[in-house]
Amino acid sequence: MLAIVAAVLFLIALIVQLASLSLGVLTADVLITAGLLCVALHLAGVGGGIRRGRL
Repeated sequence: MLAIVAAVLFLIALIVQLASLSLGVLTADVLITAGLLCVALHLAGVGGGIRRGRL
């Protein structure tokens, strides 16, 4: 799930950068950093799905 969020953030960052837009605090660099954070969390196993515990 976090990988999908990262992909969407990267897409928005690309559009912002190509269009040379400025959305206030949300610049392309901020969106890229947020995307990299989501990728790092995904690779660390956060949000990986349902955990099955012992009964």
